[in-house]
Order: sequence, then structure tokens, then C-alpha cells
Amino acid sequence: MTEPNWGNRTLWTGDNLDVMRGMNSQSLDLIYLDPPFNSNRDYAAPIGSEAAGAAFKDTWTLDDVDQAWHGEIAERQPTLYAIIDAAGLAHGKGMKSYLIMMAVRLLEMRRILKPTGSIYLHCDDTAVHYLKMLMDSVWKPRDFRNHLAWQRVKGNKGSNRAFPRNADHLLFYAASDASFARQYLPLVGGGLVNYRYRDPDGRVWRRTDLTGPGVSDGESGEPWNGWDPSMIGRHWAVPKGGAYAGWIESELIPDYGAKSSVHQRLDALNAAGLIDFSNEGIPALKRYLDQSRGSTVSDIWTDIDVVKASSKEGTSYPTQKPLALLDRIIRASSNEGDVVLDPFCGCATACVAADRLDRKWVGIDISPLAARLVLKRLRDDRGPLFDDVTHRTDVPTRTDLGNLPNYRTHRHTLYGKQEGICAGCRVLFPFRNMTVDHIIPQSKGGSDHIDNLQLLCAACNSTKGTRSQEQFIAKLSREGIRT
Repeated sequence: MTEPNWGNRTLWTGDNLDVMRGMNSQSLDLIYLDPPFNSNRDYAAPIGSEAAGAAFKDTWTLDDVDQAWHGEIAERQPTLYAIIDAAGLAHGKGMKSYLIMMAVRLLEMRRILKPTGSIYLHCDDTAVHYLKMLMDSVWKPRDFRNHLAWQRVKGNKGSNRAFPRNADHLLFYAASDASFARQYLPLVGGGLVNYRYRDPDGRVWRRTDLTGPGVSDGESGEPWNGWDPSMIGRHWAVPKGGAYAGWIESELIPDYGAKSSVHQRLDALNAAGLIDFSNEGIPALKRYLDQSRGSTVSDIWTDIDVVKASSKEGTSYPTQKPLALLDRIIRASSNEGDVVLDPFCGCATACVAADRLDRKWVGIDISPLAARLVLKRLRDDRGPLFDDVTHRTDVPTRTDLGNLPNYRTHRHTLYGKQEGICAGCRVLFPFRNMTVDHIIPQSKGGSDHIDNLQLLCAACNSTKGTRSQEQFIAKLSREGIRT
């Protein structure tokens, strides 16, 4: 893992692929992306709104550059290639083009995310099934954590042929040792039903089981206070860890955690008045409502409303997401001081939410409007004098590769690796006719590392110039030089 090669609160205007290629590997703790959905719709903010000028066409058509990218994926990621190819056959060229665009960016996100980091991909039902397969290929199936459904619309408007489409989707991936904190909602309705008991001082509580399934031969299976859990096929399961046990130790029984004996803990709980006996003498733990953290947030989110243009946070930006949504994600999968990236930041909701929660953040968007919006939103949050945002239009230079030798010194190694074949036209040439070329141009963040170098013949090197590798291959293909 490396340090970021940019400062906190940095916002880039430009192609996120170029910017991410210049970022240090394993330098991010959390990535949230809300890319185009391939919805075949046009989006534009109303004239006169804060986001006026924000517009994009979410329609995709396959072109030569897409095909060149696909060829690169075929050579380096055959599984990913097969998924994209199958989607193209099943859904058409538009979906293939969209998935190629997403795949090359997801590969970069995988490189710049820490092994302990998390990623949330926001989409709708147009491509979620294909994107899930891409994510399984770029990450690992075992890193899949949740397919989250956010009910963004509460209405019932729909067609006569299908159910209403009210949900967006978020694909959450993280390694087993990634940071994660459960989120909770206040108890309402049915969640409060069981809190039916009240102490003389007015504190409300509910009865919870002190036993677990199965019998035990040890002390946890022996009778206590005249009641034997083995009679009903269970054993004592007295709380020792967790938030409620922590409260018991800090407020009522200072040495509770040190009591290793099951019966000792039962005695201590009883002495503290935390055990209630039914008419049949069956003991239960008293759990107080004021110590409940609430109900655990599940993988279906129905409590967060969309942003209305009239709301305080509304900017009229097309596809703006609510701060509450990003607040939940950032709280769940990062800690204070962690670095959060939104590579399709739009009106920068993720950046504003991260700033509120004392996380470091970086955003990228193709539109210059994002820079203006994020500064305005942060000033509204932090105060009118807030100006601590760095706006960049360049491509960062990686600093995680160490002191690299002059790239030309790799010429012999590359000649052997390529077996004398030009990486462009794929023709065999003598050593003296080959020149070293940067696959990702230096102007686009490409490094002098050997992994970013290739040998080209003089004609191909002249043709490539400052083009990207994808544009270069596409041009050779159009001219019939490379098939």
C-alpha cells in the first residue's frame, strides 16, 4: 500500500481513465462510483439552476476505439473478454460498448484500491446483471458482499405489462479484512412491539433468551437457579461480548467480562436485576430500549428519499444522489482519515459527504461544472470563506514505482520479450529498426516502468505519436495494417 500522490480535497476535470492511470497503486480506502447506466436517455439540468449546463447522453455505440480496448482486454483478461463478448451477443453492440468502457476503468480501480479497501458500484436494472459479472471477474467472487437495493421512488406508477421499477442497485465488494461498521435505524412500529415491560423508574425493556440451541455436557448445560435448559434441548448462552455486554460492564457490573464461569455471569446478572423470571421460573435477560442501537440496516434500503429540486441539498443536477445515501456508505466502509474516491463525481455528493465525515477525498468528472458545484456545496456546508479545494486538469505522475532507469535501457529486454515482433503491425524487424514506446503516453500519466513500454517499428512509432494505445490500434485496424 502506498501514499496518494495528490492532496486531500482534490477535484480533477478530465477523463477519469487518464487520471486513475496516474494514481499510485493501492492508495485508496473506498471507491464509490455512479457511472452512466446505459439508460438510452438524455439528461440535462434546467436553465437557471445551480447545475445549469450539466448534460450528458447515456447512449452507447460501438466504435473502433472500443474494439481496440476489447482487443487489449482479450490479451490480458480473457475471462473479462468472454463476459463482454457474451453480453454483446445477448444485448447488442450498445451494451458491449458500455461494458468495455466500464471494464477498462474497473481494472484501474482494482489497481488503485487498497487490498483492504471497499468499492460500491451504483447502477440500475439495465445492466446490473452484466456489471455483477464484470465485478466478479475484476475482483473475486468471494469479495462480493452485497447486492443492495435502494428504493429511490415510493410511487406505484408503472405500465400494464410490468411491476413499477422503483429501485437502484449498488454492488458492494470488499476483502474479508476490509473495514465495515454496521448501520442502524431507529426502532419503529414492529421493532418496538417486544419492548412491553417497564421498570418502576419508567425504563422500558424486553425479554431475550439466555439459552442457545443444543445441549452441552459442560457447565453451560447444568441447571441454574432451579431451571435446567437441557430439558428443552438447549444450553446456557450468556452474553459476554458485544455492545450490550459492554454497557453492562461499564455501567452495572465492573468486572463482568472477567467472570469466566457461566454460572458466575448468571449470578452477576441476577444480582444486578437484569434477569426476569417467568411464572414458570424460566429466566430471561432484560434488554433496555435506551441501550438498543436500533434495527440493523439490511440490503434493502427504503428509508432514504431522492433529492427533490426544492430540498436544501438540491442542485437540479441530473441523477443527483442524496447525501444520506453516501453518508451510510462512507460510515459503513471507511474510518476517519481514510481516502475516498468518486471517479464519476458529477455534483460531488460523495465528496461533500466524505468531507462532513472527516474523510480525505478525491473526485473526477469530465465536466468543469463539477468543480464549481463542489466548491459551492462545501462553502454552504463549511462557511462562505471555505476555499480548501484543489482543482486540477493535469494527469498525476505516479510516485510509487521508485527510481526508474531511463526507459530506453529496456530495449534489449523488450526485444526478447516481443521476440522481435513490432507491437503495432506485428511484423518481425531487426533490433536496430525498433524504438521504445510508452503504451500509455507520458502526457496521459504513463510511467517509464517496463510494464508500460513496448517496441514499435519506425513506421508504427510515427503513426502512434501521442495517441492512446486504443486509438493507435484502431487506426492500424482501419488501415488494414493490423487485424
